[in-house]
Amino acid sequence: MTQLVECVPNFSEGRNQEVIDAIAASISGTHACSLLDVDSGVSTNRTVFTFVGSPEVVVEAALNAARRAFSLIDMTKHSGEHPRTGALDVCPFIPVQNVSMDDCVHCASVFGQKLADMLNVPVYLYGEAARQERRRSLPAVRAGEYEALPEKLKRDEWMPDFGPASFIPSWGATVTGARKFLIAYNVNLIATKEQAHRIALDIREQGRGRGQPGRLEKVQGLGWFLDESNLAQVSTNILDYERTPVHTVYQEICREAEELNLPVVGSQIVGLVPLRALLDCADFYIHKDQLFVLEEEHKVRLVISKLGLDSLSPFNPRERIIEYMVSSQDSCRLASLSLRRFVLSVGARTAAPGGGSVSAAVGALVRLSVCPSVCLWGRL
Repeated sequence: MTQLVECVPNFSEGRNQEVIDAIAASISGTHACSLLDVDSGVSTNRTVFTFVGSPEVVVEAALNAARRAFSLIDMTKHSGEHPRTGALDVCPFIPVQNVSMDDCVHCASVFGQKLADMLNVPVYLYGEAARQERRRSLPAVRAGEYEALPEKLKRDEWMPDFGPASFIPSWGATVTGARKFLIAYNVNLIATKEQAHRIALDIREQGRGRGQPGRLEKVQGLGWFLDESNLAQVSTNILDYERTPVHTVYQEICREAEELNLPVVGSQIVGLVPLRALLDCADFYIHKDQLFVLEEEHKVRLVISKLGLDSLSPFNPRERIIEYMVSSQDSCRLASLSLRRFVLSVGARTAAPGGGSVSAAVGALVRLSVCPSVCLWGRL
């Protein structure tokens, strides 16, 4: 059965399209790797790439992307709203299909070692791949950001897991690891950066620090201002959407904003999102507003409307929901199969090919059967 791992490297470049395109090309040019999404931000000066493949393929693609970025990104010239420690700031591996978290931990370890060997840069492990408890949290590893690295690397407790404990000005440091699916979710406000950050401090799990915890479990957050959109955002990472659903984050931020008389003007999902997260959100609003919505497509549309997910840019479910993207990639591959391999795929215990693909194949066979000169069965 096909193994799929998702890799979501975040590069510290969101303004130079030539650099972004070059990194994307290095990923899509990796054999058997499917680049699903490229999401750039001007104010954050950051681009999130999302791709899937087998464990070996995604590690290779991530290394190809890092190698390309090494010659194109100079951290001494970087500035942006998003916290960062390096040119390739963070590179997580996430289980998607027929792989375990341990498999993704192995991916992170292999990638980290190879990256350090290839570029001679410091690399840290975080999340499920962390070898020290203090390094499980990405914000903890990234504390102080790029600017703090020269001193941080001198301290024994922050020796990198791979590579030299040396400050590489053009690169910084890279953090890699394994985790569950994370939803990068931002809520738009007509407000200042400071007002947005105030709300973030109240709702995020960390809160305002020791003795002042926030309200939402498994949620990280901060506030920033998007110059290109002329609005502020409460930017969150939802680490476990089953524990704290998307709609809960949205409702809490709306409640906080209302207390401050700040308008909420939609929200934004960065990168891809699991279908289940949106359907859970739809079920919440269907129950809350006593709606009658049955079809999956209509439920997704309801969520787009309720959360204002298309407020900053179009939200195309076929391009933003990971299950749809993976299914689309499978469909493209199915089109190139021989009939024999297609029939074998039908018998396999996989989601694709499904009924639509089988119906199309049967229809083609029926049409060809009326032409005796075509010996189709010989090509099985």
